[in-house]
Amino acid sequence: MELFGIRLKTLRLRKELTQNQLAKKLDITRSSVSYYEKGAIYPSVEILIKICQYFNVSADFLLGLSDMKEFQISHLADEQVEILLNLIHQFEQLND
Repeated sequence: MELFGIRLKTLRLRKELTQNQLAKKLDITRSSVSYYEKGAIYPSVEILIKICQYFNVSADFLLGLSDMKEFQISHLADEQVEILLNLIHQFEQLND
């Protein structure tokens, strides 16, 4: 749990946010952010998703399962990249 807290705090500080500012952006309390950063508790899946989306990182990165902040596509074939880009485009259209 400690690694999650360290990574969350590092991401927050890089954006020059206070715990209170991040809490407002995630619609949670400042004390929740503090507990997450101390490694005392993990966020719910819903909040974890919000954190990942806000900082544009993977849950695997935040949870310490990977050191990669972003999804890597360099090892994929051109056709695979095209499929992924089409899927992303379709999801974006669904969100509009």
